[in-house]
Amino acid sequence: MTDVIVIGGGVIGLSIAWELSGCGLSVRVLEQGQFGREASWAGAGMLPPGNLAKAETPEARLRGATHQLWPDWSKGLTSVTGMENGFTRCGAIEVRFPDDGALGEWKNGLDGLNAEEVLVETLGVSEIKQRFPALSSEISHAYFLPDFCQVRNPRHLKALQIGCMMRGVELVAGSPVRKIETNGGRVETVHAGGINHRAAEFVFAGGAWTGELLSQLGIGLEIEPIKGQIVLLRTGQPLFRSVIQVGREYLVPRNDGRILIGSTEERAGFDKRNTAEAVGELIRFAERLVPGMKDAEFERCWAGLRPYASTDRPYIGRLPQLHNASIAAGHFRYGLHLSPITGVLIRQILLKQKVQLPDDCRVVPGIDPISFW
Repeated sequence: MTDVIVIGGGVIGLSIAWELSGCGLSVRVLEQGQFGREASWAGAGMLPPGNLAKAETPEARLRGATHQLWPDWSKGLTSVTGMENGFTRCGAIEVRFPDDGALGEWKNGLDGLNAEEVLVETLGVSEIKQRFPALSSEISHAYFLPDFCQVRNPRHLKALQIGCMMRGVELVAGSPVRKIETNGGRVETVHAGGINHRAAEFVFAGGAWTGELLSQLGIGLEIEPIKGQIVLLRTGQPLFRSVIQVGREYLVPRNDGRILIGSTEERAGFDKRNTAEAVGELIRFAERLVPGMKDAEFERCWAGLRPYASTDRPYIGRLPQLHNASIAAGHFRYGLHLSPITGVLIRQILLKQKVQLPDDCRVVPGIDPISFW
């Protein structure tokens, strides 16, 4: 019998499999489509900084913990697979226009980072022009985060797949779960791809589809898909080197001259089609922010479905209704970013180690209080 079956082959499921297989457990991952081709692949690979020592909120504690893990995770994957995932410390600048109605939000973000003692530099107008000449001269407010990182998420996902296989993980694609059988308060069998899968432990990590999966068990979790559309342009020579953010919209430069523009937030069910209106708005946003992008070449666009939990924080922990089932889902915009800490936390839970998990992430009713650092 397999030790652990992970249902969901996105970055969360693969990270859990990578972490568990590194401890000698036998792991099988069931993915309804292709591995890593949903929200994980569609994102921009942004990794904002954090400071665990000064973090007070659940979001800040998770962000601080995962920020510590990313360099070693990347090195570990590269040492095992020989594949570079593009992890780099690129920095990010958060900016606002003078007519932006969200200057209060900008200041609150700056105050929060200062309270966490995250390295942050407030920039005056002259400094903005000097250090970021490609930016619009209209920009009036900015702060810079030197420790902001990025990763090439398609490369990272490929490295995770190869790393998992090298550790003996069974990766089963094209296997949507059709039925889940329980017995005596335990998951006994999962029917997927015409095969009955049995294991000692089960982890539900199906992204936006997790709520539907668990509804088979009479567990009601409010996880819905939120569509995010992204545009990819090519400029030839890089116009800037750091991520540029305006709230939830962003430009992410790659070192090959490509620039990602994102992203929308749309309640559209499981519809992943791009729309002319959204693509046009993203391009206009980019051109206003960096005027030189008007000459960029359009390369492609796509959309992903982020798993949004109504609690506004991810579900991570044991499912109290079942003795051998756990959940890791609802990460919304931060699945890639929080994937290392999520893998570590699920490993701690399954191996009955000291679990270091923010209390406020235990949003599944019935989970006992758990300490975090």
